[in-house]
Amino acid sequence: MSDSTIPDAAPGHNSVASGQLKSIIERVERLEVEKVSLLEDMKYVYTEAKGNGFDTKAIKKLVALRKLDRTKLAEDKAMLELYAAALGCLDLV
Repeated sequence: MSDSTIPDAAPGHNSVASGQLKSIIERVERLEVEKVSLLEDMKYVYTEAKGNGFDTKAIKKLVALRKLDRTKLAEDKAMLELYAAALGCLDLV
């Protein structure tokens, strides 16, 4: 990689770009720590749901479905129904 890929960098010279790079890396590292914490929290919530008799697989599917755009969700559902009908297993959807 050449020095021209880093803005304002001069060869063998500590520049503003190195400070920006260090700041970006430190921010990403902090976010990685937060991500681990959030994943642990989510695992706890799913464990709690399971302990209360809920199906965590179904909950995860619902969470994923709620993220989808309504139009995209309708398109996906229509395609699934079309394929199920073509296979003669419409009762699956």
